[in-house]
Formats: sequence, structure tokens, C-alpha cells
Amino acid sequence: MTEKQLHVRISEQEMKTLERYAKKTKRSKTDIIREFIRTLDSVA
Repeated sequence: MTEKQLHVRISEQEMKTLERYAKKTKRSKTDIIREFIRTLDSVA
């Protein structure tokens, strides 16, 4: 599988939320976003 890069602009509050969740779950922000995207398969 070829990996692609994605650059996203998010608000400061959204970034803080993501960072808090990453710290709480001891996971990277990238891992969290990838997992969320995978959940979209079930609703698409």
C-alpha cells in the first residue's frame, strides 16, 4: 500500500482536544485520526 500525506487545518480548540485525547490514550495523533477514518467505512 502506498502511503499518502494529508495536511489539515483545524482550530486551536480541535488541536487541544486531539492532543488531550492522544495523551490520555497514550497514542499518536496520527493513529487516532487513522482509526477515526477507518470507522467511516461502516457508514459510507
